[in-house]
Amino acid sequence: MGLKTPYYLIDEKKLLKNLKTIKRIRDISGAKFVLALKCFSTWSVFGLMRQYMDGTASSSLYEARLGKEKFSKEVHAYCVAYAQEEIREISRFADKLIFNSISQLERFSRYGRKCDIGLRVNPLISYSSFELADPACKFSRLGVTDKKALESKLGSIDGVMFHFNCENDNFRNFSKNLDFIGRNYESVLKSLKWVSLGGGFYFSKAGYPVEKFSEKLREFSDRFRIQVYLEPGESAITESAELVTKVLDLVHNKKDIAIVDASIEAHMLDVLVYRINAKIKENARGRFKYIIAGRSCLAGDVFGSYGFKHRLKIGSIIRFCDAAGYTMVKKNWFNGLNMPSIAVKRLSGEIELVREFEYKDFLDSLS
Repeated sequence: MGLKTPYYLIDEKKLLKNLKTIKRIRDISGAKFVLALKCFSTWSVFGLMRQYMDGTASSSLYEARLGKEKFSKEVHAYCVAYAQEEIREISRFADKLIFNSISQLERFSRYGRKCDIGLRVNPLISYSSFELADPACKFSRLGVTDKKALESKLGSIDGVMFHFNCENDNFRNFSKNLDFIGRNYESVLKSLKWVSLGGGFYFSKAGYPVEKFSEKLREFSDRFRIQVYLEPGESAITESAELVTKVLDLVHNKKDIAIVDASIEAHMLDVLVYRINAKIKENARGRFKYIIAGRSCLAGDVFGSYGFKHRLKIGSIIRFCDAAGYTMVKKNWFNGLNMPSIAVKRLSGEIELVREFEYKDFLDSLS
């Protein structure tokens, strides 16, 4: 079917490849997997994902509700700070209610009588290429750092969460850090039912030692007789979607610039926030060099610089790959630009248009 650009296209066959990797890890390690909705929450493909994953991890009331209603398995609810007026409703959706601080645990744990209660711990170690995403950065507010204070609350909690990675594709680093957590929190881990190691493990990257990773998780789980959870975001949806755009204009200012009908500010915000280039898989190293830019009024609305095998022209299609994570959940109405549609290429090969956006959606997002 012909789709009007711009649109996100999710390919279930590519998604399935990541899910089968998750199944391998689950089978070997015994770990359970909950999808990080902060990264990817496009529920049109949850029917496939729930066959391979154990539930969802949320960061807010709305994400917890979405996980309960659309994924219908375990819901791990965590928030940096719960509001008084939210906590009762969140506890209705959650199976595990995880607090970021001891003060929040003391104020609100009574609302989670039907939930497992957890506490986020900051082990003061991390893996991140970006200070912006480093959970153990200086003055971090993310998790409890005082070990004695943590130990004083062991009678009040069922589990803990350590989130200490961001796109960690280094197995040796992961192994070292897991050993550190085991040594430093041995008494804590042996007294609990479960531990979440958070997300940020890049186990779906080509060449990653999946078996060694799985065996390490199994050893950790067996040592402490504890259920291990992982909260993958990017690794669950790596390379499973693309943002499809069209060239609207070609201009020249010392370099050739192609302007497409999308925007990093509105549709791929992480490209702007982390100052990285969007990925183009095909024709990216040809001799015809172009800056690919968005059509918002932001001067820095630039996807990156690329080389193509053929000259671009008005109407040329540009496909940005690996565009599932932190895109659809972050898209916005900056400049009132047309929101990309969302389409899914099902396992059967059929392309289904699952959502289009129109002026009314823009209107209803304002007041």
